[in-house]
Amino acid sequence: MNENIQIHKKKVKNVTLKVKRDGTIHLTVPEAATEDYVERVIGNKKEWIEAQLKHFDENYDKPEVKEMVSGESFKYLGKNYRLKIIEDQEEGVRLYRGYIEIYVKDKGNLKRKEELIKKWYLDKAKAKFEELVHQYEGVVKEDIKSIRVLTMKTRWGSCNVESRNINLNLELIKKPRYCIEYVILHELAHLKYPNHSKEFWEYMSVHMPNWKRRKDKLESSS
Repeated sequence: MNENIQIHKKKVKNVTLKVKRDGTIHLTVPEAATEDYVERVIGNKKEWIEAQLKHFDENYDKPEVKEMVSGESFKYLGKNYRLKIIEDQEEGVRLYRGYIEIYVKDKGNLKRKEELIKKWYLDKAKAKFEELVHQYEGVVKEDIKSIRVLTMKTRWGSCNVESRNINLNLELIKKPRYCIEYVILHELAHLKYPNHSKEFWEYMSVHMPNWKRRKDKLESSS
């Protein structure tokens, strides 16, 4: 849980602790607060934090149930596209003239339609995420060994500093490109700053001055 906690040291007298819908935990403490003090605060609030995370997981993180019928709206890179189901012996999915078209042998086979569109999203995500990761590797002057696209409940991404592997949430492919870029730079920046220290956020501000606006958009967009 600690890697999801963002520590903010400010000119304040009181401690403020917030848990956001994306699973991140924001702790604001006085500038003079020591690491031991911060750990005590987190320890004392552990049960409350876990309860908040459980609440968001149960109430907000459930994927929208789709009927997989023509006319339904699906997101891709921040834009809405209408679904068009087409019966065809050659199965597949394509983006064409404002529609996401699913070609399927049996139009009534819900499971097969779900499999086809998930594979389409996964293929698109792998290609787009790899493109953007390589772009931002040049920015941070760090290389990673692998990129994995996963279904993640409460996080948009994670970085294993030791193995230099990055995990990215499949749902990110539905978000605008500038939101995806924020998550990727955020994870790559952990190769230089493994925690969410003041230096980490300063680094983010240097290489992406509007990171907070991108992050807010990511958290607020449905």
